[in-house]
Amino acid sequence: MICYIQLYLFTDKQQGVHNTMQTINPDGQLNNYATEPALYFAEFPSPNQQFRYLQQGAIAFLLVSSLLLIAIGVS
Repeated sequence: MICYIQLYLFTDKQQGVHNTMQTINPDGQLNNYATEPALYFAEFPSPNQQFRYLQQGAIAFLLVSSLLLIAIGVS
């Protein structure tokens, strides 16, 4: 089975110009693929963000442990 890959360029009034990848098989069926976003490396969290992550982890730990203790106490 042969597939043809075609690159279409179309315009949209609200979003501008887009590239869309489509494959068309010999029967004329279309298979659309999303355009891939540009890749980038994540940045290391700042000390303020690290502190917030620590706070969120502590709150989550307290919530889960209190729910487990309540469940054990009720049963």
